[in-house]
Amino acid sequence: MPIVPKVIEKLQRHPKRVVFPEGNDPRILQAARQWVTRRMGAPILLGDRALIKATAARLDLNIQGMRIIQPEQSEDFDTFAGQLLQLRRDRGMTADEARALTRDTNYYATLMLANSQADAMVGGATRTASSALRPLFQIIPKQEHVETASSLMIIDFDEQKVGSDGTLFFADCGVIPDPTAEQLADIAVTTANVARHLTNDLPRVAMLSWASKSDSQNPSLVKVRTATELARQKAKAAGVELEIDGEIQVDAALDVAVAETKRVGGSVGGRANVLIFPDLNSGNIAFKLVHILAGANTYGQIITGLQRPAAEISRGASAHDVFGAAAIVGCQAIDRRLLYRTV
Repeated sequence: MPIVPKVIEKLQRHPKRVVFPEGNDPRILQAARQWVTRRMGAPILLGDRALIKATAARLDLNIQGMRIIQPEQSEDFDTFAGQLLQLRRDRGMTADEARALTRDTNYYATLMLANSQADAMVGGATRTASSALRPLFQIIPKQEHVETASSLMIIDFDEQKVGSDGTLFFADCGVIPDPTAEQLADIAVTTANVARHLTNDLPRVAMLSWASKSDSQNPSLVKVRTATELARQKAKAAGVELEIDGEIQVDAALDVAVAETKRVGGSVGGRANVLIFPDLNSGNIAFKLVHILAGANTYGQIITGLQRPAAEISRGASAHDVFGAAAIVGCQAIDRRLLYRTV
């Protein structure tokens, strides 16, 4: 079964509140309607109330069950502006600047997330990636043992020949252009952690490169080797259970026969479900190629390494993409002990 139907079932048992900063966007409204119809919790739409209602009426879309908030008119506006000022005062922020930013729905949504007034957040439908991500990285703390926040894409195939029942986790595809070995290790561990939470499968992490187990001292290969060992250490310190191997080529990571030919053994060779790319170029190009050429469903960017779940979606995302990303971050907000009773 693809991943989204699985997480829908989990959210129907444990409903969550997802906040959408771009509440007037038709795709957001359509995704929010699905959220209500499927009884997955309460969507929160931010923006001008009259405009949201007018857009919904134009779409002939029922907004019952959705909460609409116009930031400056909310009872929490002054409190949130004060919190933002306190967080950013050392960076030179003034009270007027804090109030101006709190009017921005992206900042308001992030402050809701930080104050547990929403369980997860999905933004980016009408914003550049940098403007959508900035409030998250400024306001939401990083997880314990994590120094670098990043992102992942979930690639979902109809056939179940690869990954976790056809699901693969690609990282980093949207945040860090040229990660160091230390950053790459953080990316590996945080991605593995999300994969385990969503699937309950043991993460089998492949640290990808252009060679498999080479003797070369090329700096790009050395970086991946170093990151692999650092990730093992970080995972152990954080209590994240995973199998990891690197450096290996992507065919050796996904095809058992190729892994055997290239003498890549262990549980990762040919059986990886988490693919860690050496840089943003390769990760971003890879997921878009797979999406277009293979017709796979893609969901993300799912932000990793922060204490609260959030997604930064593409401006080209469909309502289907928005709903899938929302379902994934909503599921992240469910306590793992409730998801898997044997844990």
